[in-house]
Amino acid sequence: MAGIDLNADLGEGFGVWSLGDDDAMLGIVTSANVACGFHAGDPAGLLRVCRLAAERGVRIGAQVSYRDLAGFGRRFIDVAVDDLVADVVYQIGALQAIAHAAGSAVTYVKPHGALYNTIVTNHEQAAAVAAAVQLADASLPVLGMAGSAFFDEAAHVGLHTVAEAFADRAYRPDGQLVSRREPNAVLHDPAEIARRVVRLATSGQVAAVDGTQIAVSVESVCVHGDSPGAVQIASAVRDQLEAAGIEIRAFC
Repeated sequence: MAGIDLNADLGEGFGVWSLGDDDAMLGIVTSANVACGFHAGDPAGLLRVCRLAAERGVRIGAQVSYRDLAGFGRRFIDVAVDDLVADVVYQIGALQAIAHAAGSAVTYVKPHGALYNTIVTNHEQAAAVAAAVQLADASLPVLGMAGSAFFDEAAHVGLHTVAEAFADRAYRPDGQLVSRREPNAVLHDPAEIARRVVRLATSGQVAAVDGTQIAVSVESVCVHGDSPGAVQIASAVRDQLEAAGIEIRAFC
């Protein structure tokens, strides 16, 4: 693979509460999944992150989620389809305005947390999210998991899909992510994670928790900005990818 995108979830502070080091991460990644206020993020903080992303040439993506500030968007919500469509359209529109004010633009959409995991298999909610993106701006690519219900529904309405893998999350043998509620779902060793990502980028394979090798389609790699040691992990991943001759570049 000649090139790969690095993305991270940013803008997830709220008021006086901060999460992660957005400034440092924006010096490493090529795409920023910026919160839209439903799971995290406040307007002033999101404007600041979008301005920094614009200054550094980092692409801005709308990270849409369930309406769940208290649960950080990590709780499943059995929301009505019409409500979910409207919620996602609203979030994309809000971030589009903030990105425009920052001198940039929203260039893709990525679901967050429980919504991301739900629409891997739930076609009803997957179709709602795809419909919302198509309504808001049908030119926006969607970032997600290859082979998911979301990608099926996105393709059905003509959206461009971009497959991602996760640098610091454990995989099940079926290719889905291990739940954060289970032990060792999140990896923490920067060197181990960097080696894993290089293998992903060069062979399209990753070791599942049972040791089996599974195929993973990847155009972008997510390095979580809220994990302990996130900056060190992202730096190690970028350094090792570049050492392997792989160009770090945005997918859009």
